Amino acid sequence: MRLVLPPDLRADLEAALRKAGSNEIGGILMAEHVGENDFKVRSLTIQTHGGSFAAFIRNVEAFLKPLKDFFRRTNHDYVRFNYIGEWHSHPSFAPVPSGTDHRTMREIIEDPEVGANFVVLMVVKLGEDASVIGTVTFYAPGGSCSRGELLLDNE
Repeated sequence: MRLVLPPDLRADLEAALRKAGSNEIGGILMAEHVGENDFKVRSLTIQTHGGSFAAFIRNVEAFLKPLKDFFRRTNHDYVRFNYIGEWHSHPSFAPVPSGTDHRTMREIIEDPEVGANFVVLMVVKLGEDASVIGTVTFYAPGGSCSRGELLLDNE
C-alpha cells in the first residue's frame, strides 16, 4: 500500500515539526482512495500539545470536529474519503513505530467503534535538509502489520 502526502500538507507538517523542536507532535490522517492500494492524504490534524521528548499522547476530542468537517466537505462519501489513521513525529529517533506505537494502532484497528478494515501510522521527522522524512505502516485486524510506501508528492 502507498500513502501520498501532497506538497501543501507536507509544508504544513514541516512548519509544525520545526516549531515543535524536540517535542513529539501528531494528529489524524484523512485520505482519498485513489487506486487499488493507493491513498492520498487530503487533510490532517496537527496536535501540538501532549508531546514530550519521547512520547505523544493523542487527544481524541481534538480531532472529532475536523473529522466531521472532512466528512461534510466530501459529501459523506466514506468509500472514497475517510479517516485512514494517525501520524506523529519522532524528532529525536528513527521515524519508525515503537512498541507503544504498535500496541496503540492494534487497539485502534481492533476497536469495533472505529470499524476500520485497516489503519495507517505515519511516523515523521525533519531530515538533514529540514524536509519531512518518514515511514508508513498499515495495520489490519488480527494483529498483522506491514510497511507501506510513503510518497512525498511534488505535484
